[in-house]
Amino acid sequence: MHSESIVFSIFLVFAGAAVLATVALYARQALLVAYIVLGALFGPWGLGLISDAGLIQDMAHIGIIFLLFLLGLNLYPQKLLQLFLESATVTVISFAAFGALGFTLAYVFGFKLFDCIVVGVATTFSSTIIGLKLLPTTVLHHRRMGELMISILLLQDMFAIIALLVFQGLGVGELPLKNIGLLLLGLPFLALFAYAFNRFVLLKLFAKFDRIQEYIFLVTIGWCLGMAQLAQSLGFSYEIGAFIAGVAIATSPIARHIAESLKPLRDFFLVLFFFALGASFNVLSTVHVIVPALILAVLVIVLKPVAFRFLFVKAAETEKLAWEMGVRLGQLSEFSLLMVFMVLESNLISSDAASLVQLSTIFTFVASTYWIVFRYPTPIAVSDDLRRD
Repeated sequence: MHSESIVFSIFLVFAGAAVLATVALYARQALLVAYIVLGALFGPWGLGLISDAGLIQDMAHIGIIFLLFLLGLNLYPQKLLQLFLESATVTVISFAAFGALGFTLAYVFGFKLFDCIVVGVATTFSSTIIGLKLLPTTVLHHRRMGELMISILLLQDMFAIIALLVFQGLGVGELPLKNIGLLLLGLPFLALFAYAFNRFVLLKLFAKFDRIQEYIFLVTIGWCLGMAQLAQSLGFSYEIGAFIAGVAIATSPIARHIAESLKPLRDFFLVLFFFALGASFNVLSTVHVIVPALILAVLVIVLKPVAFRFLFVKAAETEKLAWEMGVRLGQLSEFSLLMVFMVLESNLISSDAASLVQLSTIFTFVASTYWIVFRYPTPIAVSDDLRRD
């Protein structure tokens, strides 16, 4: 893309988003759905105003990186470890249950064995973006619900990374046991490096130059993206590195200030993320899998809240908290889309299986967003009574 087309693409995204968001608010609809619809309308499979959505998708990924960084800023390391230990049982049981659900449905509709396995794995994850974007900031900062959801989603992300490694290995003809071992060893190294760098470098710089807001902003952006790149070099996702970067400076006196200053930047890229999601949607390629996709989406929307409610109640959480967390986790994930895209490129699954996951994911994104926005407190609630920033 030339520079002028990049500017034109950004213009289309945000001018179009402003118009559709206005319509959505007047119609009391969810803003995230408006961004997805806009992507489908302007993308290569719609009007084709943005014929190459690759650049937008790459830029959109930065929004997820900043989101995970900001989440890390709100968790102390000791609290994070405690939450992981408490959430491990819920995560493992839900992973097995929904993996079996996705596998069984794909098998019933006649997909090949490996297609069924990929669909099953893709069904296990819940969306970090939907789950946490729709949580009020006060819940993330101060309440148990935010802490538990972060721990569940991050554990799911770790499972997703391992699954991606396994599928990548199968794509080249061997299981990457060595890579998985190095991955498990690399995580403590990444955490120790972040802790040491924060203690001996960042805290000293923050203390000396904390009055120069521009400098703090630049150092924070560099730290977040630097750790994301380091994590990716070690075989992790960018998001894991950004999250660890956030946790490392969570104890800093200016952590809250940093979090507030980065919110507009995060939201800018998250608009691009949902636009890119809609732009990647090819209606024609999904027509023949619309029935299994609808069934899978309905099962996920209905059964995930029920299952998570049951597991959280068994873990001694209250009924109200358990049900709301279940609803907020009741969808498929952006990791599901990433996974099927990768295995499809390696010719490991059929295009029909990939379309099944893509269509189901978008259905659950839309349905879950509506359920949360109309029922629970969110920053983008259509009701004044439910709107919480």
